[in-house]
Amino acid sequence: MMIQPIDLPADPERAAAVHDILAEAARVDGVDAFSEQFLLGLTDARRGHRHLLALEEEEVRGVAAGDGASWEMVVAPAYRRRGVGTALLQALGEGDVWAHGNLPAAQALAQSQGRRMTRRLLVMAITGEELQAAAQFHPHPEVEALDLPAAIERYRRDVVEEAWLTANNEAFSWHPEQGGWDRERLSRAQETDWFAAEDVLFLWETGQPHLAGFHWTKWHTEERPEFGEVYVVGLASAFRGRGLGGPLLRLGLQHMVGKGAGKVILYVEADNAPAVRVYEDLGFAIAEEHVVWSL
Repeated sequence: MMIQPIDLPADPERAAAVHDILAEAARVDGVDAFSEQFLLGLTDARRGHRHLLALEEEEVRGVAAGDGASWEMVVAPAYRRRGVGTALLQALGEGDVWAHGNLPAAQALAQSQGRRMTRRLLVMAITGEELQAAAQFHPHPEVEALDLPAAIERYRRDVVEEAWLTANNEAFSWHPEQGGWDRERLSRAQETDWFAAEDVLFLWETGQPHLAGFHWTKWHTEERPEFGEVYVVGLASAFRGRGLGGPLLRLGLQHMVGKGAGKVILYVEADNAPAVRVYEDLGFAIAEEHVVWSL
């Protein structure tokens, strides 16, 4: 077996083989080994991802993908416990590695290589009567709600997207993945298969083109029944401290319940204790976790 760098976007056959491995691993593990951005990077060269493949007689047995900040990796279920994961992990050197689901096997592998847990990302979920109660949005006198198509019709796309980016980058200036977005990054995000403009919701200052905040929801169709996700929620700096966070969150929940969601999930950093408490108070509970292992 050898570890070899491969330009997967330029190698559709091997990219397809990696997709097959990821699908089988998800079926066996009950959790996706690659996050959305890393999955897109298998075929989208614009993302600039690096890929290391574990090859045995030219057959793909495992893969690691890196974006310059961290790595994600997967080993084909039929070839686990044969040193494939160890070889890939050693090839990454000191790079940080995500373990989605934080499964016992991943923990054991990381610890055997002297790694320690440095970041925990929680997946929280809400269902049933608690979801119905949390999805009660009441209009706020300072702001009005518009979805993305309605906002573009009223204010023009360039105004809306610049306001959206400003609010996003103010809200997530500290965040390694969500902060520092530009128009090109926003355009790429809207190219994904699941994106629907009507699922992006805004609160605007009443009668003014001043964006208070946005709630970008995501609709999951990969499972039955389908469900919703609080994908990104952000308040502009000028509108913080006005009690708009709750209404903004409830606006998105109401929208997803209106589409038929019986479950809604969200991702939150485990060390963001105030946010975790807010979600718990609404009825969200921890469903799974994703962690970064570092040297």
